[in-house]
Amino acid sequence: MSCRVLKLARQPYYRWRNDPVQNADVLRAYRINALHDAHHDDPTFGYRYLADEARRAGWRMSRRTAWKLCSQAGILSSAQRRRRGKGKKAGPPVFDDHVQRVFRADAPNRLWLTDITEHWTSEGKLYCCAVKDVCSRRIVGYSMGSRMSARLAVDALVSAVSRRGSVTGCIVHSDRGSQFLAASFVKAIEAHHLIGSMGRVGAAGDNAAMESFFSLLQKNVLDRRCWDTREELRIAIITWIERTYHRRRRQVGLGRLTPIEYEAIMAPTVSLAA
Repeated sequence: MSCRVLKLARQPYYRWRNDPVQNADVLRAYRINALHDAHHDDPTFGYRYLADEARRAGWRMSRRTAWKLCSQAGILSSAQRRRRGKGKKAGPPVFDDHVQRVFRADAPNRLWLTDITEHWTSEGKLYCCAVKDVCSRRIVGYSMGSRMSARLAVDALVSAVSRRGSVTGCIVHSDRGSQFLAASFVKAIEAHHLIGSMGRVGAAGDNAAMESFFSLLQKNVLDRRCWDTREELRIAIITWIERTYHRRRRQVGLGRLTPIEYEAIMAPTVSLAA
């Protein structure tokens, strides 16, 4: 009767009833879906990180199981794929380039730049993602972690938005790293009504103003000594940004003012909370 109501043939129904789908097959399918979701969020993750993300989503599995499922489903880290030849064209960017190397803004929260840098410690690498306001050259948001994941970029963007308040229509410019191509970062851009922008592949000049900040960070903090722990380096970076770069380092482009002084004079309505 059920087959007649649902307009299904009887033969496939009886075939399924004699050999139904096993619970293990259903669990395997759900685990593969969780791995696919994590891989879509950040294509650079290997099977170990994908297993961690799947566990956070509620689907527990060992790393060995994650490796086996990734192999069967063809889920490969983009960072492990061997590139052949030179000059191979990259895929299309998520956003158009709205900056065109013109790093100028007549008011705060009109143009932000973002990028990720890394440095070794005795515990391993520490990754830092920063967001810079072009008008005042202030670092309006940043995040640090032991993995160069899309979450690092999203956390830095959310930090900037929470500090600056209303930022609707602000352009957020980045390179075409996988962290900025990830679905979670694109969703964060859209959720806060920002405008995404991306430079070309292998063109450092398309984000030169952000590269100049990381060059200063490299000279003044990262290369000054050997760092034992990530936490030690993290505190040193935060201290230099908030105490030295924002409040002591005067810049010619700002009329010999610091970023904090420039915003206080030119845009007193901008929040100056550290």
